Amino acid sequence: MRKEIEIAGHKIGEGYPTFIIAEMSANHNMDFDRAVAIMQAAKDAGADAVKIQTYTADTITIDCDKPWFQITQGTLWDGMTLHKLYETAYTPWEWQPKLKKIAEEMGLAFFSSPFDHTAVDFLEEMDVPCYKIASFELNDIPMIRKIAKLGKPIIMATGIAYEKDIRLALDTCLEEENDQVILLKCTSAYPAPYDAVNLKMIPAMAKTYDCITGLSDHTMGSVVSSGAIALGAHVIEKHMTLRRADGGADSAFSMEPEEFKEMCQNIRIMEQAVGKETYELSEKQAREREHSRSLFAVTDMKKGEIFTPENMRSIRPGYGLHTRFFEEILGKKATRDIEKGTPMSFRLVEGMEDREDVTGM
Repeated sequence: MRKEIEIAGHKIGEGYPTFIIAEMSANHNMDFDRAVAIMQAAKDAGADAVKIQTYTADTITIDCDKPWFQITQGTLWDGMTLHKLYETAYTPWEWQPKLKKIAEEMGLAFFSSPFDHTAVDFLEEMDVPCYKIASFELNDIPMIRKIAKLGKPIIMATGIAYEKDIRLALDTCLEEENDQVILLKCTSAYPAPYDAVNLKMIPAMAKTYDCITGLSDHTMGSVVSSGAIALGAHVIEKHMTLRRADGGADSAFSMEPEEFKEMCQNIRIMEQAVGKETYELSEKQAREREHSRSLFAVTDMKKGEIFTPENMRSIRPGYGLHTRFFEEILGKKATRDIEKGTPMSFRLVEGMEDREDVTGM
C-alpha cells in the first residue's frame, strides 16, 4: 500500500499534518441550512474535510419488521427497525452536489460513504475526491471492487472487522490495482467505551498491512483522538453537530463546535510533541545542560592538599569535570591553591595535568 496519499490537495502520511474529518452523518436533522452551518462550524474549528453518507432507507435495507431487521443490540436506536432509522437519518441526495460545492468554497474537502452501487455512481458523477467504506460495509466486496476500479483513495473503517475481513477488502483493492487505502481503527459502539478502543491497533495495522492508518473515533471527548496521534494515526474522523441538545440519530455521541475546535488544537499540539526518533538535543535542551552535575571544589584548598569527598563534590552546574572522574581524583593532590566554587579541571590535579578536560556539559 502507498505510504503517501493525496486527497483534495491534502497529503496524508508520515511528515504531513493529520487529516481531520468532520462526520456530519444524520446531524443535519433534515434541514439543509443546518447542514451548511455544520460544515461552516467544522471549517472554523479546524477540520480539513467534511464527510456525509449517501443512501436511502431502501438502498441500504428493506422495509421489514421481521426480527432480523429490529435493532436490539443495546444501542441508542433500540426499538426501531433498520428501515425506520435510515428514513430519519439519510442525507437527501438532491442536497449533496450543493453541499459539495459549498464545502469546497469554504476550503473543505467533501466526500461520502456510499452504501450501494447506485450511491457510488451518484458520487462519481459528483467527482468526489475519495470514498469512505463504513465499518458495516467492509464485507461488501462487490461494492469495494467497484470503488477500487475508480482509482481514487479509499478510507476503510474496521469497527466490526476480523483480520480476514480486512485482508479480503485490501486484497480486493489490490486486485484492481488500487493501493491508495487508509485503514481506520474504529470501535462500532455509540458512544464507544474507552476500554474497547484499543489504540495500539493503529501501529499494529500499519505494520501488518503496510499502509497508512488512522482513527474513526466514537468516544466522548477528544482525549482518545489526540492520543491516537502519538501512536501514528494520520487521519482522525469524528462526528460533529451544532448542539447535542438539538437531537438527531447521532447527536448523543457527536462533538459540538467548541469541542471539535479543542480537539483540532490538541491534535496539532500532539503532532509537534511526537517529533522524531532521535537522541539529539534541541538547542534549548543543549543550553540547559549548563545546569547538569559536575565536579567542583566546595571548600578553599591549599596547594598539595588531598582531594576528599569533603572538599570536592558533584554539584550543579555543569562547568566542571564530568562526575565519572570523581573516584579517580580522590586521594590526589591539588597542583595549586583553589578557591571554593572553582570548577574542577585536570590541570588542578597532580598527575593529570596533561589530560583534556571533559565537562559535565
